[in-house]
Amino acid sequence: MSAHTQRLTAVLGPTNTGKTYMAMERLLGHRSGMIGFPLRLLARENYDKAVKSVGVEACALVTGEEKIVPRGARYFFCTVESMPLDRPVAFVAVDEIQLAADTERGHIFTDRLIRARGMDETMFMGSDAATPWVKLLAPGIEIVNRPRFSTLSYAGSKKITRLPPRSAIVAFSAADVYAIADLIRRQRGGTAIVMGALSPRTRNAQVDLYQAGEVDYLVATDAIGMGLNMNVGHVAFAALKKFDGRSLRALSRAEIGQIAGRAGRHMTDGTFGTTAEVGPMDPDLIEAVENHRVDPIHFLMWRNAELDFRSVDTLLKSLDARPPHPGLVRQQEAIDHQSLAALARDDEIRTLTLPKGRVALLWEVCQVPDFRKLMTDAHLRLLAQIFRHLAGGRGLAPGRIPTDWIADQMSRLDRIDGDIDHLTQRIAHIRTWSYIAQRSDWLADAPHWQGRAQEIEDRLSDALHEALTQRFVDRRHAALHRRMVGGGKLDAVFGEDGSVTVEGHEVGILKGLDFFPAVDANAEEARPLLAAARRVLGPALRTRVSDLVASPDGDFKLSPAGAIAWRETPLARLIRGDQPLRPMVELKPIDLIDGRQRQAIEQRLRHWLDRLLRHRLHPIFVAQGAKLEPAARGLVYQLGEGLGALNREAVRAQLSALAPADRKALAALGVRIGAVTIWLARLDDRRQRRLLGLLGALWHRLALDAEGKPDPLLLDAGGLEAWQMAGGKRVVAGKSYAFGALERLALALREAAAAKTLTTDEANAAKFEMSPEELGQTMRQLGIRAALPGGVRMRARAKRGKPVQAPKPPRPEPKMDPSSPFAALSVLHERLVAKDLPPPARAPKKRRRRRHPPPASKADAT
Repeated sequence: MSAHTQRLTAVLGPTNTGKTYMAMERLLGHRSGMIGFPLRLLARENYDKAVKSVGVEACALVTGEEKIVPRGARYFFCTVESMPLDRPVAFVAVDEIQLAADTERGHIFTDRLIRARGMDETMFMGSDAATPWVKLLAPGIEIVNRPRFSTLSYAGSKKITRLPPRSAIVAFSAADVYAIADLIRRQRGGTAIVMGALSPRTRNAQVDLYQAGEVDYLVATDAIGMGLNMNVGHVAFAALKKFDGRSLRALSRAEIGQIAGRAGRHMTDGTFGTTAEVGPMDPDLIEAVENHRVDPIHFLMWRNAELDFRSVDTLLKSLDARPPHPGLVRQQEAIDHQSLAALARDDEIRTLTLPKGRVALLWEVCQVPDFRKLMTDAHLRLLAQIFRHLAGGRGLAPGRIPTDWIADQMSRLDRIDGDIDHLTQRIAHIRTWSYIAQRSDWLADAPHWQGRAQEIEDRLSDALHEALTQRFVDRRHAALHRRMVGGGKLDAVFGEDGSVTVEGHEVGILKGLDFFPAVDANAEEARPLLAAARRVLGPALRTRVSDLVASPDGDFKLSPAGAIAWRETPLARLIRGDQPLRPMVELKPIDLIDGRQRQAIEQRLRHWLDRLLRHRLHPIFVAQGAKLEPAARGLVYQLGEGLGALNREAVRAQLSALAPADRKALAALGVRIGAVTIWLARLDDRRQRRLLGLLGALWHRLALDAEGKPDPLLLDAGGLEAWQMAGGKRVVAGKSYAFGALERLALALREAAAAKTLTTDEANAAKFEMSPEELGQTMRQLGIRAALPGGVRMRARAKRGKPVQAPKPPRPEPKMDPSSPFAALSVLHERLVAKDLPPPARAPKKRRRRRHPPPASKADAT
């Protein structure tokens, strides 16, 4: 372009100063013009605006992956790298000129600052930090400082879930972005996602989701800091450090100011702050951001634009040329330079560059971007293969990339399966092929492949947008949260099946007094649905509570495990009370009722339970209310505590105190005094025994299954026996007996013992349908004396806590040696016994008289 310009201007200042708007007005005010943007997204956005203003035939879009250049185009919207500097235009502008300090792309912006000029006017836009360098590299330039339209102020540190609506949360890694987005989805209904790895189509779709109000939050990387003009009221930093590819470093003031400046657009004030995990910002940093003071740029990146293409070595040497100014730093980390150095080590590639023009071709191939940001051998192999196709290596015809090869490469990427990361990687890869397809001199049918690459990118972008929305947006939750925050009235519809629909979204089902959130909501997502339901279910619940309190007793059911249901809806459960016959009612958690309603329900359930116990266990309450003498009254009291049954041994003292009249009165009340058990004979109904078993389990803190049975493995002997007795059974020797049956068995055993016919042999045990071992154990547990073989009598009664062992069989007589003297004595003893003579009398032992020492004196004797 012409070095002469009539006007050279730099419009510098913080965000929201209208710099880009001013440049667009100046551009369209000239007969022709060109503007370079740092992002393809911004180039496309401003191209679309210009098309609406001056028509599509007058506008051109030139980026690495997309070129739309009508024949009569006068206004060019480009990425900075793709600006056609050889085209003369009246106006030239470059946005975000402070990126000349970027370690990856900075040399491109520095080159545009030095060489890009319009015939009539040139304008650079960016941060105040670039002021000294703009003055140095563009002598005579006019600096225009523009103030921010709105105020930016610090709002402190807040938890993510406490951030206000229309907030943007900024993180610096994809993993952090996804984690924060998941949290906001659970707590606030959803969020949009903005990251540099997204395609423009996906990013625009996510921004539209936010701008349309479908979500109130945006989670982004630092890509939000450039050119995304959205209705953001607050920017929260989830980190103040970032990994820049080499190390983890603190964000500069300029970076923080650029990102925080997204809050508050045009005349609307904005705020910035941090999340609670980061903590408060440094006061000096806050003051600098609020007053838009940035640290000056200490250096700019530079790379030689006058390249020597005579050979690969001369090209590398020219790329390593020293910068012309002391403050310019030679670019060393550009991907194209690294790719060239790597390919130059391949002898085959060097040989292919020998013909004229091949070095320049290799340099063009090395400028194919790696949008996946991997810089792996895979990208180098791709570049080498492209160069071989174009240069005719390995027997290939030079000139074009084979159609079959590029078709195969693109078809591998034309898939929309996989997760977010897979889709993002495929989009990055197809963008590389979109760049290649723009080279019409490399492909036989470039327009076809351009369309094919764009078609695949669009399809992948739509799939990625759908995946992001599905994962991070709950439209139902978001709509309810937005309506509730606004304080408006919620429209609710109740279905006959109990379904509850609020604002057109089904939030759950109301069964009885329980609200069940929609089945697709987890525990954390159910909370906002519950909040919305609480707003609309108040009148319905008041009606249901009144209906419950007025319900007849027949509407309530008690399960064998102690659960209480109202009209088949679980409502409460029984728990241990202060007495076995006075269990307590514990109402289940019901989130949608208040304290007064809960109290009314509990009182109604207590009245129902009291009537149920008095009706079903009527004999116990009649006996306890009867007029009896103290001894009989005490026994009845203990029967109540034992839930209608007692072990006779436990009340032996009370029984001895009963007079005949007491026994007669007790018999009239149904009290049976057996030899083993004392029980109320009028509690034999199955429902009575099941209820008594439940009360016994509650009193002894036994967990019951759905059928009302405890796990025997988790019980001690005392607890199991008490539960069995409450159920009308006693277990003896592993067999369960009703109280009456056990008394009859005990009577039969005692009669047999009195007749001296009770032995534990096989034949006698069979009479009682037991094995000898079972019969012996039964007698021991019932305390019955038995006549054992050999005339030995035994009292089968165990000491407390120790089981009775069966009598040991007599020891066999030891065999005697015939030659021993004891054998002769044994023979003599047998002969005497045979003649009925007494054994020889032993001589009486002489008792030795104990001698006492004589007393030493009378006193000692006394």
